[in-house]
Amino acid sequence: MPAESSSDAADAGGGDELRGGGGPGSYGEWIGGGDDAWWGDDDVFGDELNPDTGPPDGADEFLNDLPWELREEHMTGPWTGAGEAMAAGFLHHGRGRAGTGFAAGGALDRLSPGPVLAGFAAEAWEGGLAGLGESELVGLLCGWRRLASWAAAGEVAAVITLARRRAVQARERKSPALIDHVGDEVAAALTLTGRGGSRVVELAGNLARLEGTLAALAEGVIDWPRAMVIADELSVLDDADARAAEAAVLSRAGGLTTGALRAALRRAVEAVDPAAAGRRRRAARKEAGVQIWPEASGNSCLAGRELPPAEAVAADSRLTAQARWLKERGAQGTIGQLRQAVFSALLGGRPVDSLLPGPADSGRDRPGPGRPAPDRPAGGGPAAGGPATGAPPAGGVGTGGSAGGAPAGGGVGTCGPPGPPGWTAITGTVNLIMPLAAWEGRSDAPGEVPGFGTADAGTCRDLARSLAASPQARWCVTITDGDGRAVAHACARQGPGPPGAPLSAGWLAGQRLQILESGTCGHGRQASGYVPPRSLRHLVTTRRRTCGFPGCRRPAVRCDVDHTIPYDQGGRTCECNLAPLCRWHHQAKQAPGWHLDQPRPGVLTWTLPHGRRYTTTPDPYPV
Repeated sequence: MPAESSSDAADAGGGDELRGGGGPGSYGEWIGGGDDAWWGDDDVFGDELNPDTGPPDGADEFLNDLPWELREEHMTGPWTGAGEAMAAGFLHHGRGRAGTGFAAGGALDRLSPGPVLAGFAAEAWEGGLAGLGESELVGLLCGWRRLASWAAAGEVAAVITLARRRAVQARERKSPALIDHVGDEVAAALTLTGRGGSRVVELAGNLARLEGTLAALAEGVIDWPRAMVIADELSVLDDADARAAEAAVLSRAGGLTTGALRAALRRAVEAVDPAAAGRRRRAARKEAGVQIWPEASGNSCLAGRELPPAEAVAADSRLTAQARWLKERGAQGTIGQLRQAVFSALLGGRPVDSLLPGPADSGRDRPGPGRPAPDRPAGGGPAAGGPATGAPPAGGVGTGGSAGGAPAGGGVGTCGPPGPPGWTAITGTVNLIMPLAAWEGRSDAPGEVPGFGTADAGTCRDLARSLAASPQARWCVTITDGDGRAVAHACARQGPGPPGAPLSAGWLAGQRLQILESGTCGHGRQASGYVPPRSLRHLVTTRRRTCGFPGCRRPAVRCDVDHTIPYDQGGRTCECNLAPLCRWHHQAKQAPGWHLDQPRPGVLTWTLPHGRRYTTTPDPYPV
């Protein structure tokens, strides 16, 4: 089920030592002989001519060198692209009806990157962007992004060729230093640090064996940030497995955010080599540590790196719980600011309740030291070894999963032991989504901790163990189809058993499943008022686990449940008219020129001020 998490943590991808730079033969696996022209094609357009028109002359004579489709559209005149619909992304090949120029569906909006697209983009820029229609302006923006991808592919090709040359020379001259220092050559040429130059060579090495990814980058199907994610996530696999995982994800990579792409790749890695995630995690643990560095603002950052995932998720959850505890007792500041204050206090050896405001602090605009809360012991500080009076109830871990398309769900329970003496013993809430087969130990399929990301089966089981003994846990089961889409859901107070133990007889059969609406809605769960009941909200956030705006990854349980058609305009409080939107995109929907439709339950179509429409569907569950 959807899961609550206290922060949008970034996934850190590990590298392959054979491709990471340094040491004799560091790049030997991927460097071979010869130059590969994988990233370009001189004959992009062919030389078709439109038999129905004569060749342009005069000021338009340059059009004779273009394909007839581009020539015809240029002669036809501008088109706004109003009313066109396409999936979110900067590559619009084959979507929408034919248009003109950079407008939605136009030939330049669909044109692969290369010299011709660069020429038209430069002409539009030099001609003045103020004269472009809004759809054309967005099309030009997407065109420049495709050109940037093409340029990045050319840069990678150059680095690959340079490193291969140095490898040949190193073998001929019996001098490994020639290849060992290729990263320094790149650093000097591009004005990078030594680490930066080695990183460029590392990425090129990881991409050299992924021909599909290189081609997609050159064609503008994916951009450089997505290519880096693919290179990093597949670096843990051997060549054959890396290409298999690439093939499983690449066709949809251009339509995924980098976060969603990373999650999809980790599931693909687990599918081809279940032990890969463990190898990556164990290798990276050698780099564990706590680091400090200055922020651009002049403040500082203190971070623990390469922590065990289960410990990091539990600690993150506790920070949020303690921040909320402070907020409920009058501490000023956002949850994020209070989380930081708790973090600093605990590491500085101060109890959390020292952050509570005293009478003189009522006007403060940020958390700080204060008197002990009235509901805490006046002289003894926080109670050791257990929750003190006034502390919030213990939170916990929920589970969910699927076996053959049947995941089992999320909830609330105890999340770890009390803190050491002098620390407020408050625990938080963590929700976990994991396949039922992995819960039982029959599979090593990955799961997911929303806000943290994809988690391998071992991490999921570590988190699940903290729930198994909790009498407060709420268990949920979500039934999915073959594509991981939620089709039914149920909740229970008694779980199926501890990890690895056989399921109690008939546990799944004994749950009261609610079938989620998917086509024409029957309005069977429609509520009469504006505020959806908790059960309806739960189903809506189970169906769509993140905010419904394209690319937004905020967990649904931390979003508003929005009426697509406003309630005061006749909109129903029903599955077919409700969807999770984070507060920011909820406000964006209400801005002039923005419009949202829900043609089918859970499917959202956004019309933006520039006239283009973008459709989003719920993210699939792990399967």
